[in-house]
Amino acid sequence: MADRCHFLSAAKTQTDPPSVPICELYPNGVFPVGEECEYPSSQDGRSAAWRMSSEEKRVLDEAREDMWNDFRQAAEAHRQVRLYVKSWIKPGLSMIDICERLEECSRRLIKENGLKAGLAFPTGCSLNNCAAHYTPNAGDPTVLKYDDVCKIDFGTHVNGRIIDCAFTVTFNPKYDGLLEAVKDATDTGIKCAGIDVRLCDVGESIQEVMESYEVELDGKTYQVKPIRNLNGHSIGQYRIHAGKTVPIVKGGEATRMEEGEVYAIETFGSTGKGAVHDDMECSHYMKNFDVGHVPIRLPRAKHLLNVVNENFSTLAFCRRWLDRLGESKYLMALKNLCDLGIIDPYPPLCDSKGSYTAQYEHTILLRPTCKEVVSRGDDF
Repeated sequence: MADRCHFLSAAKTQTDPPSVPICELYPNGVFPVGEECEYPSSQDGRSAAWRMSSEEKRVLDEAREDMWNDFRQAAEAHRQVRLYVKSWIKPGLSMIDICERLEECSRRLIKENGLKAGLAFPTGCSLNNCAAHYTPNAGDPTVLKYDDVCKIDFGTHVNGRIIDCAFTVTFNPKYDGLLEAVKDATDTGIKCAGIDVRLCDVGESIQEVMESYEVELDGKTYQVKPIRNLNGHSIGQYRIHAGKTVPIVKGGEATRMEEGEVYAIETFGSTGKGAVHDDMECSHYMKNFDVGHVPIRLPRAKHLLNVVNENFSTLAFCRRWLDRLGESKYLMALKNLCDLGIIDPYPPLCDSKGSYTAQYEHTILLRPTCKEVVSRGDDF
């Protein structure tokens, strides 16, 4: 008991604004557990409650405790950063300032340390009809406005264990119905997800809930549509998209979720066509996870690849982060690496002009004993 008291008294408290790394707030190295849920019953009605009391499953769960703990540390950083961002984000701020303030806080709380801990991918701050993959490049003058619908999508990681979690920021209450539809759809996807559950069944449930909502904007009524070509996905170590996709409409793959997997359950709702296309200037890039050795002739491209390998490996990055490392005049080299298939560009994804899109996302752990919504917070 004395040791426990020593740990408690030694623990620091968070500052305002947050500056104390999460690992120093929990000096015993045990981080807060997310929301633990019983798995849904199987299709034949059998309860999955037995997993929570199974000795065999408990032993399997404990064998992965170090991995779960890495996710929990990254999740606590995410929670504290997003609460901080929500306290000051407002119309009139430039998108560059918003991203840089968020990332600076995130780097401090995760205690950025090379590839061992840091930011998992660039801060998405996509506006209105743009649903994903927008972060400002240097010189982008875009300013957040009162009537904007802004998706804040950022990631943290510890030892490559990635938390992928997103929410939508609005100031005009006319969008409340749109946000409610997407939040409800995401929560539905989380509820349906589980070991042996078919991915297509999750997508069907999400679509049904999303399309049950209507929103009225400026005198016109819209049915909220799921964006059919955006998905949730499995997450691997240092690999944000690990091969399985979680659709948000019916008709997806019949592949099943499996014990020990980690998923980002994310949904996007739109007042537009419900489909996105590439648009605007590219900012997001990521090294191809499966690429083998490819000969590179341009010396500048070789140099840039070394920079990417050293600083990001197979995690996504953006042009602002290359600027931050002191790189300059790299666009030709970057294009060369993309042309060779070594790096993949991920341009902003937009629905039809004039439409509005919203997003909510959580990371879930399919533990042997239970489903843990590890990124869940008091906010959503």
